[in-house]
Amino acid sequence: MVGASGAVGSRVVEKLLESKGVEKLSLLGRRTIPELDTGIVAQHQIDINDVDTYTDFVKGHDAAICTLGVGQPSKVSKEEFIKIDKLAVIAFAKECKNAGIEHFQLLSSVGIKLDSSSFYLRTKAELVEELKKLDFERLSIFQPSMILTPTNRYGFSQGLLLKVWPMLKPILLGKLRKYRGVSVMALGTAIANNVFEKGAGYESMHWDEFKILANTLS
Repeated sequence: MVGASGAVGSRVVEKLLESKGVEKLSLLGRRTIPELDTGIVAQHQIDINDVDTYTDFVKGHDAAICTLGVGQPSKVSKEEFIKIDKLAVIAFAKECKNAGIEHFQLLSSVGIKLDSSSFYLRTKAELVEELKKLDFERLSIFQPSMILTPTNRYGFSQGLLLKVWPMLKPILLGKLRKYRGVSVMALGTAIANNVFEKGAGYESMHWDEFKILANTLS
């Protein structure tokens, strides 16, 4: 797994460690997470932009989870965003495929389209298309709208969205349901639980799927 130290990723790890179905969990990142002290977790410090630093660590696993991403895309250059959110993820996925991993899970975004006018959404869509080409036995793409965190991490604009978005839920009906906000706890739980679900081929998941997998939304 890459991205374990992020808001969503840390919840994924927490939920996986609660499960009796995990025999081995390898976390790849720039730094280790000190509070994780369990026999089934192996932490490896890597350079996500250099596959040679982690090639050996992806071997011997059944599934891979990627919650890697720039926290605030607007705060970095387009080049840096592509480097981290697209190119690094593709390289990681290729190494997973080469290692024989059958199931790849990615945290993406709602509204991704190849012809989107949004650079962010277009780049995310391009990433998914590249992952499809790798032909994993199973490819799970999680596409949340607003991720509701318990604390404001990015300033005034996010703080405002965290207050307003939950109020929109009653009017987000039908095809708009996928734009409902999802708590970071529920989303992380859904990603973790999906590892143990049966499935094959490509699957894209939104709010309704999160509700079923996390069994916490209403």
